[in-house]
Amino acid sequence: MDWKDLKPGDIINHRNLHSEKVIFTLIGIIVLYFITSSCFVYIKPNEYGIKQVNIGVKTGIHENIYKTGYHFLMPFGCEMMHRFPRDIQVFELTNNEITASYNARREKAAHIQTSDGFFVDVDVTILYHIIDPYKVISTVGPGKLYEDNGIIPKVEPKLKEALGEMTTEEFYNSPLRVKKTEKAKQLLNDELNPEGIVVDHVLVRYFRYSEELQKNIEEKKLKDQLVFTNQSKTKASAEQALVTKVRQEGEANIKVKLEEGKAYMVKKNADRDLYVRTQKANADLLMSLAEAKKTELINQAYQNQGSENLIGLKMADVYKGLDVIMLPSTGTNGMNPLNLDKTMQLFGVKSAEKKE
Repeated sequence: MDWKDLKPGDIINHRNLHSEKVIFTLIGIIVLYFITSSCFVYIKPNEYGIKQVNIGVKTGIHENIYKTGYHFLMPFGCEMMHRFPRDIQVFELTNNEITASYNARREKAAHIQTSDGFFVDVDVTILYHIIDPYKVISTVGPGKLYEDNGIIPKVEPKLKEALGEMTTEEFYNSPLRVKKTEKAKQLLNDELNPEGIVVDHVLVRYFRYSEELQKNIEEKKLKDQLVFTNQSKTKASAEQALVTKVRQEGEANIKVKLEEGKAYMVKKNADRDLYVRTQKANADLLMSLAEAKKTELINQAYQNQGSENLIGLKMADVYKGLDVIMLPSTGTNGMNPLNLDKTMQLFGVKSAEKKE
């Protein structure tokens, strides 16, 4: 349809129809939101849900624990959902608003009487969580009654029971104080576990006495610390003397050992020199004996058969140094250097052979 063909009345009717559709859509959204908010409840990730039936067959508190997500409820007050936190909760006893934790339930500091009759105000932080919301709602009630009827009435009496076993000065004893806070934690769990609550930690953050008592304690502690300091200095001096003695003894032992080592080296060097001289003397003796034996064997060789030839050979060496010699070669006293037998006879080494 062309808009040019529409009449003014048709345009108005069309606008009315569009407005009616928008109105009906808004009404539908509102009704849907009402039904959803009335019939469904959302449990957050850090929450438990416990259903209570007010009208119907199974009225009362149901044991089923609802966790994160949307859950259907009968509208118009027939059913309702109680929510409880499932994460760590903080409860504090302190008079100092500055040091108090943000968004934590806070009460006055615990006023505890010590075993020696004095009073001390203690700042304490309790960390706890709910493990069974059905027990909580069944024993202490819904909403924040787990604080009003569960935690608050029991914390200070148990702290007094445990911490009150210490004397005034023992509050400065950290290991003992921690031991007593652990006892307070156990006493609280004995009371709160049947109600579905578990105490995770009991932390003593600060404690204070009256001004006069605090001053006396600090003065006494300073005196004790001075005594301990003097004792420590005395012990340190004794330990230092012991260290000096041990060091001196060690240095003396080192010197003794060094001298022993030097003496050992001198002895070993002397033994080495003696051994070398002895072996050298033995070697010289053996060489001398060998030379004597050699000479003896040579002499024996010269005296045995055939020694004339050996002597003749030795005598022939005499001619090696002569270039020219003029000797008669004929006659009785003639000498022929080439006639070895004749030469040996000449020098009396060998006798002349008799002619047959």
